Amino acid sequence: MTSSTPNSTAASHASYDPSAVEHKWQERWRADRTNSPDLDHAERPFYQLMMFPYPSAEGLHIGNVFAFTGNDIYGRFQRLLGHTVFEPIGFDAFGIHSENYALKVGIHPMELIPRNIENFRRQLRRVGLMVDWSHELSTTDPAYYKWTQWIFLQLLERGLAYRGKAAVNWCPSCKTVLANEQVVNGACERCGTIVEQRFLEQWFFRITEYAPRLLANLDWIDWSDKTTTAQRNWIGKSEGAEIDFAVAGSDASIRVFTTRPDTIFGATYMVLAPEHPLVDAVASASQRGAVRAYVERATKRDLVARKVGDREKTGVFTGGYAVNPATGERVPVWVADYVLMEYGTGAIMAVPGHDERDLAFARTFGLPIVRVVAGPGEDASTPLTDAYTDNEGGRVVNSPPFDGLATDEAKARIVAWLGERGHAKATVTYRLHDWTISRQRYWGPPIPIIYCDACGMQAVPEKDLPVLLPPIADFRPDDSGISPLARHEEWYRVPCPECGKMARRETDVSDTFLDSAWYFLRYPSTEFDDRPFDADRTKRWLPVNIYIGGHEHAVLHLLYSRFITMVLHDMGYLDFEEPFKRFRAHGLLIRNGAKMSKTKGNVVNPDEYIERWGADTIRLYLMYMGPLEEGGDFRESGISGMKRFLDRLWASAHEMRSDGTPDESVMRKLHRTIRKVGEDTNRLGYNTAIAAMMEYMNTLRSGERVPQRAEVEPLVQLVAPYAPHIAEELWERLGHTGTIFASRWPTFDPALATEDDIELAVQVNGKLRGTVHVARDIAQDQAVAAALGVPGIAKFVTGTPRKVIFVAGRLLNLVV
Repeated sequence: MTSSTPNSTAASHASYDPSAVEHKWQERWRADRTNSPDLDHAERPFYQLMMFPYPSAEGLHIGNVFAFTGNDIYGRFQRLLGHTVFEPIGFDAFGIHSENYALKVGIHPMELIPRNIENFRRQLRRVGLMVDWSHELSTTDPAYYKWTQWIFLQLLERGLAYRGKAAVNWCPSCKTVLANEQVVNGACERCGTIVEQRFLEQWFFRITEYAPRLLANLDWIDWSDKTTTAQRNWIGKSEGAEIDFAVAGSDASIRVFTTRPDTIFGATYMVLAPEHPLVDAVASASQRGAVRAYVERATKRDLVARKVGDREKTGVFTGGYAVNPATGERVPVWVADYVLMEYGTGAIMAVPGHDERDLAFARTFGLPIVRVVAGPGEDASTPLTDAYTDNEGGRVVNSPPFDGLATDEAKARIVAWLGERGHAKATVTYRLHDWTISRQRYWGPPIPIIYCDACGMQAVPEKDLPVLLPPIADFRPDDSGISPLARHEEWYRVPCPECGKMARRETDVSDTFLDSAWYFLRYPSTEFDDRPFDADRTKRWLPVNIYIGGHEHAVLHLLYSRFITMVLHDMGYLDFEEPFKRFRAHGLLIRNGAKMSKTKGNVVNPDEYIERWGADTIRLYLMYMGPLEEGGDFRESGISGMKRFLDRLWASAHEMRSDGTPDESVMRKLHRTIRKVGEDTNRLGYNTAIAAMMEYMNTLRSGERVPQRAEVEPLVQLVAPYAPHIAEELWERLGHTGTIFASRWPTFDPALATEDDIELAVQVNGKLRGTVHVARDIAQDQAVAAALGVPGIAKFVTGTPRKVIFVAGRLLNLVV
């Protein structure tokens, strides 16, 4: 790398023009393929992944730019550390959002989506991301969904894909199945229509077979704590027992799963879900009509509303009885919609003395309530005013011969005792249910299955993939629960691949979550038509080094990606079973204290701000608002400060002198800044890294002194991941050839970097919440930023502190 000496006088210079600088370098990057690494020969590969966007008609919003900038900074930082960084982008373009918008505006999605993607490309390029555009993908491209269909066939071959009937949430307006997460207060989150329950034939993936591994691996993967917690809760491991209650006067039995077998002596009635297969058989002749009427009413309610436990309990007595295997007594069997077929076995033993929902139901219908667990200071005769639910502090009562045992010991003893009699066995269950991948809509990859009257269900041969989505005009769904593709016989009538007779295609399309469950595997191999992912490329680049994305995808997308990766690993296609070495969830942006939404009219279009201020200024501002993992409050008043910082950097690089020696005190500050920015950038503490660079700028230009080259050049490198365009321009101004990202991150002298540093105590409302390592002469604003950059402190601070008490060199107290 060569260098020359710029003018050493503080002569006049052209002012900083962000638009001109950014246009120049974006064109240079494109022409020189600066951001397209050699994927086959990289010695230190680093895969930097951002969640690919859904290309809405509205274009990128400022929250997208916040997320993508946070990802891009880390990738550029790793490149300066000497890695070959692969940072791809694509578009998650199938799904109901695109289809609904296409229906709304009267434009076919095959026309609308490419238009939207082109707009997204323009906006993404303008942000200045280090994206390798040569590996762009779209889930709607047949070259991509050919392999989505191939993945479906791999799971089918392995016995992990099956077709079955299931209760689903159905939106009569959107005319499609909704996941439970898409139902809010009994209504569709998209359109507000009251949701119904339907029973439909669906395709499922057996993700439940992988529940133990999906759960166990959360103990060691390097992910955000809140993300692993969300996945643990979603998988929902429960240890307990399956217990059989014989139906009185019948050979049938009702199986329940319970985590509290210690309370079985208090089971005074049973409840079946309305969908339970034994409902009709258990019902007496006199009650059968009432039971059927109740079941019909209950099955019209959406699944989410039925889970809510604080509403009035409803139910109907079947007229039948079961035998409690512990007491030998007959207990009445009821049907109630607070029991769901999708949880456990679809039946419960009701213990009203020790379960709040059972107690509410028992009081509503006058059913017996018996205490079988007593807490400290209580005994078998202590009246129950509320359900006693302490699972650890109690002892068993009214449960001979187990009275007096602690509940944990009683669980094991009672299960063993019932097991000896053939009534129970210890077991583990999971809240996780099999993944429903069917969608009765148009805009998605057709499921590659053919049904033949002679041969039965047949997989589409791999040589015939992709099964192309046809460009039909009438793609609006109807209320039949059948895909619009089923209205096009010319498409779904095809020869059977086995016997050649006319057969029919599957007309459901697959869930968009399947599209996004494997896209990271495809990125490095987009140019290969004969394989979903090249073995050598995949071995070199995967698993992903770090994945940065929204917490709203903490469960479904990430869980499904892990599942698909595990399956492909088990089939020998991958040599790893976890797709992402690290995952960090970014926070959300608000505007002037309020959540951004179209209805509030406060959504920020980044185009106008980038046009006015420049992409580098907006990148810096978005990262300065608050910790990346927490988000921030977008306030226009803060943008100008970032622009002034870049103006001063520009002036410093143009006015600096090359003669003489650097100032010793400035160099001490520089080395502390290098250390601070490196440490903070590595932990995604971008806001405090920017604060440190701004603080150094104040030292550099204190009293409007003319800086020396050695004081300026490392700062340009520190700024580079955050404001890449101006950094490239100034690097060239400093006489270097080639991109600044081919240089190396500056190093610091530990002796200079540690001088005058202190541990600053940080209190919130007078209570010590942690310490931060800062310069002794740090200013109050920078001290606050440093404190809020520490998650263990920031979690105690909601909003802007009402008061700040700062004792320089000793203490920071935030009053909230």
